[in-house]
Amino acid sequence: MDAAEFRKRGKEMVDYIADYLEKIEKRQVFPDVEPGYLRPLIPDCAPQDPESFEDVFKDIEKIIMPGAASPACTELETVMLDWLGKMINLPEEFLAGKDGQGGGVIQGSASEATLISLLAARTKTIRRVQLEKPELTEADIMGRLVAYASDQAHSSVERAALIGGVKIKNVSSDDTFSVCGSALKKVLDEDKASGLIPFFFCATLGTTPCCSFDKLLELGPICNKENIWMHIDAAYAGSAFICPEFRHLLNGVEFADSFNFNPHKWLLVNFDCSAMWVKKRSDLTGAFKLEPLYLQHHHQESGNFINKLDYYYFHWQIPLGRRFRSLKLWFVLRMYGVTGLQEHIRKHVRLSHQFEHLVLQDERFEICAEVVLGLVCFRLKGSNELNKALLKSINEAKKIHLVPCHLRETFVLRFAICSRTVESTHIKFAWQHISQLATALLKTWEEL
Repeated sequence: MDAAEFRKRGKEMVDYIADYLEKIEKRQVFPDVEPGYLRPLIPDCAPQDPESFEDVFKDIEKIIMPGAASPACTELETVMLDWLGKMINLPEEFLAGKDGQGGGVIQGSASEATLISLLAARTKTIRRVQLEKPELTEADIMGRLVAYASDQAHSSVERAALIGGVKIKNVSSDDTFSVCGSALKKVLDEDKASGLIPFFFCATLGTTPCCSFDKLLELGPICNKENIWMHIDAAYAGSAFICPEFRHLLNGVEFADSFNFNPHKWLLVNFDCSAMWVKKRSDLTGAFKLEPLYLQHHHQESGNFINKLDYYYFHWQIPLGRRFRSLKLWFVLRMYGVTGLQEHIRKHVRLSHQFEHLVLQDERFEICAEVVLGLVCFRLKGSNELNKALLKSINEAKKIHLVPCHLRETFVLRFAICSRTVESTHIKFAWQHISQLATALLKTWEEL
């Protein structure tokens, strides 16, 4: 919606909230809906085409309010994660459906999803090893556990291991900055020979430095064979998988135990909304479930999946409380439709290739990694110091903002297409600005 419609709809929402508060005494304090009431009231997949704000807004009173914040909060979330999972063609095992063993949850960030996965994997492995070797104490096993991730993985993976109290090792990436099966197998063999217990591997789809993709089809079978939990972090890139032409980048997800991406990064959903799926939700609840009396519910023994104790979302996360985050996902998926969101992704990818083309036309510059989605890694041909100086001049001018990275020992500039309103004219402007600053910088360097 444009600014004018946003003002109109915002005022309508304020009026709705004010009316709710004024008439709150006329509402029940506790819902009388039956468990699983919400799923039959809405379609089982996201709409292909956009729907009107009026239609979405009407459903607030019709579908959400009868369930108040809970169970509506939980029930809408399970359905929205199924919608989103179907949009990226996740294997059926990751969906909740009506009686599945898997399912999705909205975490605050990909960092949380990685941590939750690692902690669940740790608990699962400790229990398995204790059954196999009863003579080992939990402390004995903890001291031998090892997690793994690419040397290109986000720092949050290392942080998760730090919080989880386990060792973590980097697996060397190849010339395309991807981890392949042979590299993982080599380090696993070495560590097992030393008496260590590999238990967790975080594969990255769309690394932060250059948007490279670990080779799931090679890594997945190794993890499955070795009883290693494979978590997939696709925080940025995962949104692109709603487009059929990019879905192949997710091939191999069927080997994973958990998978995560952030709709708040590239799918037009406001922060925070980090979608996480697991094949077996009992793997999470087995690690985090506690049952004090004040958290028990008279419906929890119901046969309906939504009320089985393993589907209370406070067993899927670190905090006990949670916001109604699925509501904004519901609005976005309906108001844009799958086709609208696909076009948003495709437009950004087109613009990234436009920028790549402009860079390649200038012989002073080079592209440093394959441009797959909306990120272009580039630099001036020359020293790291020269490129640091260029970045400094770009960011100090405050017309555009770039964030750098290191690819091996090379200092690289990253041009990321991010804004919902970005157009081709902005790309041309950005390149002209960078080019002019580069010209001035090179002239200065030649004079030194």
